[in-house]
Amino acid sequence: MAENTKGVEWNPERPDVGDIEAAYLTSRERALIWKQDVRIIPLCAAIYLLCYLDRSNIGNARILNENTGDDLLTETNMTPYQYTISLMVFLIAYALFEVPSNYFLKKLRPSKWIAFLMLGWGASTMGLGGAHNYAQVTGIRFLLGVMEAGLFPGLVYFLTFWYRNSERSMRVALILASATLAGAFGGAIAYGVGHMNQTHGLSAWRWLFIIEGAPSCASALLVWFFLPDYPETASWLDAEERELAVRRLQTEGSKGTAHAMTWADAEEVLTDWRLYAHYAVYFGISAPFSSLSLFTPAITSGLGYTSLRAQLMTVPPWAVAYVVTTAAAWSADHFNSRGLHSAAFSFIGAMGFLASAVLPPDAYLHRYGCLIVATSGSFACIPPLLGWLSSNLRSTAGTGLAIALNVSIGAPGQIAGVWIYKANEAKSGYPTGHWTNAALLLFVCAGCVSLRVYYGWRNRRSNAGDKFAY
Repeated sequence: MAENTKGVEWNPERPDVGDIEAAYLTSRERALIWKQDVRIIPLCAAIYLLCYLDRSNIGNARILNENTGDDLLTETNMTPYQYTISLMVFLIAYALFEVPSNYFLKKLRPSKWIAFLMLGWGASTMGLGGAHNYAQVTGIRFLLGVMEAGLFPGLVYFLTFWYRNSERSMRVALILASATLAGAFGGAIAYGVGHMNQTHGLSAWRWLFIIEGAPSCASALLVWFFLPDYPETASWLDAEERELAVRRLQTEGSKGTAHAMTWADAEEVLTDWRLYAHYAVYFGISAPFSSLSLFTPAITSGLGYTSLRAQLMTVPPWAVAYVVTTAAAWSADHFNSRGLHSAAFSFIGAMGFLASAVLPPDAYLHRYGCLIVATSGSFACIPPLLGWLSSNLRSTAGTGLAIALNVSIGAPGQIAGVWIYKANEAKSGYPTGHWTNAALLLFVCAGCVSLRVYYGWRNRRSNAGDKFAY
């Protein structure tokens, strides 16, 4: 084993390393993590922000300038039912292509595969700006789902090559929280683009797709060259840093040099029943996740806000959710308690939806506050859930498959999320959507507590070297 510059062998398990040397080693590790963070996390967060913006902007396009008849549904002659179908086909593609996409991420290298996906979904989003009928919108949304399917599970998998279990939830949160920023930016951008209606003969909703799809296409080139693949091949780390990065992940991270997935890897993951409990919990959070992503503009327009002001009022719920999500993930990592954090915030989100369901439809201000609470709780419980799953996996290939399966099995929940906010319930405050999301979040809460109890029981019965993370 190589030595550091002070002649002390790097071994975090050694009990005989002195305080000075141990502090030195800790400072080296902190410096390495910071260097990785600066290179990786802002870029990944920006990638996911663009992805989420291009996925959810159809919700803004639906109501953009609808008071003048220049909105998406009117110009494409789509009914609300057909619009919902177009949302659903995206999620069908999303579910089908997540697992194969994570396989290609490892097979072809993360930077190259993610750059290809970005170019694909950016072009698809711009293509929506030229759609003229239901068939075109639906076909392009399916293609968009194919391209975006691999990004989020791919980024979560990608982080396992760089960070330990205790370091991932916060970083997953910073990436996922960019989705809340996308929600905030999306409303603000839609508000501004709404004033471009009929510029050069194009309706504002067409400009919205073109303007928000172009950055993804342009950024694909940056990702190709600047997103690092694995610590083992990172030229921006010196030899000592690369060695330290590899060693610190020997027992709890994925390996860039590991082989692509084999049938034995797949069989181990597919036959581990406890993972299906994680998948079931993620299924529960998927409906609130997708419904908030797609229907927040419609929900706010049903709270007494109209036209472009409805777009602007989508910003505060997402801005608050960003702060809450990052704070919750930091706390989950700091206290090494991911399950209970997810349980707590899913309960908070459930209460927000429950209050929205029971309040009178015209209690606009109170229901707007409940929307902020529901959005914050729903998103804040997701990063600890994903960090918890990856912390309890052992092999590189198995981690990639399990993460992809987790998000993929959640896709039916996302599909359910596109149906629960019914257009004919707008005047009554969308009770079906709120009740359904409240029930699913309470299921998430119960599932997290049950898994936490199960892992505690297993840890008490097992040897010290075979413990599950909480």
